[in-house]
Amino acid sequence: MPEADVGIIGGGLAGSLAAAMLGRAGISAVVIDPHQPYPQDFRCEKIDKRQISLLAKTGFASTFLKSATPIPELWVAHYGQIIKRPNDEYSLAYQDFVNIIRAEIPSTVPFIRGRVSTLSTSDNRQIITVSNGLSYSVRLAILATASNNNILHQLRISRDEASVCHSVSIGFDIRPKDRDAFAFPALTYFSDRPETRIGYVTFFPIGSTMRANVFVYREMRDPWLWAFREAPQAALFAALPRLQEMVGDFELASKIDIRPTNLKVIRGHQQPGVVLVGDAFSVSCPASGTGLTKVLVDVERLCNTYIARWLASEGMGTEKIATFYRDRKKRVSDADSARRGNYMRSLTLDRGPLWHARRIGWFILRMTTGFLRRISAPPSGLRLTIPNAPGAAGVFDSMRPRN
Repeated sequence: MPEADVGIIGGGLAGSLAAAMLGRAGISAVVIDPHQPYPQDFRCEKIDKRQISLLAKTGFASTFLKSATPIPELWVAHYGQIIKRPNDEYSLAYQDFVNIIRAEIPSTVPFIRGRVSTLSTSDNRQIITVSNGLSYSVRLAILATASNNNILHQLRISRDEASVCHSVSIGFDIRPKDRDAFAFPALTYFSDRPETRIGYVTFFPIGSTMRANVFVYREMRDPWLWAFREAPQAALFAALPRLQEMVGDFELASKIDIRPTNLKVIRGHQQPGVVLVGDAFSVSCPASGTGLTKVLVDVERLCNTYIARWLASEGMGTEKIATFYRDRKKRVSDADSARRGNYMRSLTLDRGPLWHARRIGWFILRMTTGFLRRISAPPSGLRLTIPNAPGAAGVFDSMRPRN
């Protein structure tokens, strides 16, 4: 039976980053995933300056920036008002992000194409059996995918529903109709009426393509979603009439992806020999923009701080695994993501004088911040400094709520 120190189950962004980091550190590992290359997937498509600083701690920020599209200017619109401000975001299709990280995985880390069928754990070694019949013996198993419910069931790890269909994300490509280009370089439009059930719409370039993401709070059976799929421009402009003046007529340049997000509470995860990261541990609301932050914090803390320490002594008991779940930066990241997801939903949907005042105050704050950023921006536009990797200190500690 082949052996390795670490077996990584799932080769999405979390799993691929972990494999690349461990391989560079000289730790023997194997990564198992059904797809090679990683296929089209509607997930994180933008990354901001804070997240790039976290990515720098993994050692792969420069790799990402070589392929990403810079978004140096953003138009922010709310209550029909627009402010044009400098921006510190970059964009890249999720599958491209994963595949460029996979290309950085050293050849010493085997990629096994297949689906894990069984995972047997203990205080010492873990046995991973793949659908092709091969088995691997590892000291630590990293579960980096939320899609393998069979493994969770075997380990008696449960996910209790906390918020069913907490939000729905919609993504598609567009091109301008009857003109050469859109008037804006990138645009984020926030709804100002709870009855629309739309948090915000954001348009941004990925390469030469204009991408649109819409974040709504509806059930999947809602007729509005069916109407949107049939005629996205009509549904969008009917809900947000002021948006039409800013965007103008457009037509689809891709299929429409619609993905609901269910928030769950995980239980029974503290077990010997296996650790959960990213979405396998907890799913964040995409409208909060914190999903990538959670993945980067999880993987960076696990690979830079804990794994080498765990491997330095015998055994892989629960007491070792628990130190990762207790990590302060991880706990702050998880709590911040949950708070933002719930706050964004309430800010969009909740009625009454208090929430109406909060919406106005939030709008004033964003507009003021945007104005100050614009007048203080250097003439040369976006300038992004990447901290030294992997030891850039204080990046996460300096984060502040963006609501």
